[in-house]
Amino acid sequence: MTRAKAKAAPTSSSSSKAAKKKKWSKGKVKDKAQHAVVLDKPTYDRILKEVPTFRFISQSILIERLKINGSLARVAIRHLEKEGQIKRIVHHSGQLIYTRSTGGGAE
Repeated sequence: MTRAKAKAAPTSSSSSKAAKKKKWSKGKVKDKAQHAVVLDKPTYDRILKEVPTFRFISQSILIERLKINGSLARVAIRHLEKEGQIKRIVHHSGQLIYTRSTGGGAE
């Protein structure tokens, strides 16, 4: 009798395992970003007007806010630094970090 009970228990637990089997989700697919590749006049004007007002300026910030690609963001940062509108805080091979230039030089 004990064997009959022992056999009955695994069959009921195996059927409950099959009923509770995890269903894997397909996952969320992020849409591919359609960022500007060529610097046109409106984007250039926006860069000159808005970027020097940002407190924290990096390549990733420009990509996110201005919807431009990475190479354009690097060129824009170099251009603004050359003009003296922004100044470098951290120079690292992976990430360049800048801030806005203050007129007084107190910062």
